[in-house]
Amino acid sequence: MSSELGQLVFTGISGTSLTDEETTFIEKENIGGVILFSQNFESPAQLAELVNSIQTLRKEYPLFIAVDQEGGRVRRFKEYFTQIPSMYELASLDSPKIMFHVAKIMAEELRACGVNLNLAPVCDVWTNPKNKVIGDRSFGNNVLDVEKNCSAIIRGLQTNGVLSCAKHFPGHGSTTKDSHFDLPIVKTPLDILEKVDFSPFNKAVKSRVEFVMMAHLIVDAIDEELPCSLSPKAHSILRDQLRFNKLIISDDMEMHAITKHFGAGDAAVKAIIAGTNIVEYKTMEGAKAGLEGLKEAHKTKKLKNEVLNERLARILDSKKQNLSEYSPVYIPEITNKVGISANKTFMDDVLAKLAETDGQTA
Repeated sequence: MSSELGQLVFTGISGTSLTDEETTFIEKENIGGVILFSQNFESPAQLAELVNSIQTLRKEYPLFIAVDQEGGRVRRFKEYFTQIPSMYELASLDSPKIMFHVAKIMAEELRACGVNLNLAPVCDVWTNPKNKVIGDRSFGNNVLDVEKNCSAIIRGLQTNGVLSCAKHFPGHGSTTKDSHFDLPIVKTPLDILEKVDFSPFNKAVKSRVEFVMMAHLIVDAIDEELPCSLSPKAHSILRDQLRFNKLIISDDMEMHAITKHFGAGDAAVKAIIAGTNIVEYKTMEGAKAGLEGLKEAHKTKKLKNEVLNERLARILDSKKQNLSEYSPVYIPEITNKVGISANKTFMDDVLAKLAETDGQTA
């Protein structure tokens, strides 16, 4: 059982190829997934080579290879890839059909390089205009707009071979604090949360999203003491009320919202016990500390076998269903799929429509 604990962890890596230490860690600890950032990217061919080298370390099923490729200001791979504006801008066109096509382009380009999970879309309703951390990453301040557009993105990604992740449950749209630096507190009453903030996640679940990401924020109406990412109460809303039965992933466990208030190992254990399946770390050092905490908790029986079995069974089930047809990326073919002229033409048309819309509203 302890040899499977690594499946509960996503690790970041330091550069454009694996170091010996990273190779050993991923292989020896049977790590479940790798999250990529801009420091891991130089070109599509290099990215594919990196992903291929990561996947040679798998035990049974492939690793999840994740990235935040939302469009707009949150895009880890910029050069060579089709340029996608922010979701807020695209939502102004009021066209789920365009959203679906944009997600299809994203999925085809990511899949061509071996990336199988996009940590998108942002399902937060932007109810607080002073909230810059979400801002134009959201589809807007209207629940229905967020619902129909997040559904189009999820379907566009997943029908084109890349798993999708709805984030940041139960809703980060009303906060002013940035959980990268501090622990936000939300004081919205439960009936408003249910009507507004939960609704897009409900829609995401109905659209068969594979992952939901838990936010590092305290929501008084749910749990006054623990951030949602560590709160059994928040997880039970997602599982029991919204009937989500796939994978729950934490936001980055190295954010100050967590590190300022909880020990690395303790936070990982709390998240998994609360109901999370996968804890995510942007660095290997963070992932190692989290994994050590999980190992210790398993040894002392704080982390019980039945909890672990349940968390791991969902991960195994997802990999079996979605990743079992794995084959390495054939690098010479990438240029036919990434940044191709048909996608650029489509996006040029979209940008022209956006300019027109801007002209009409000015």
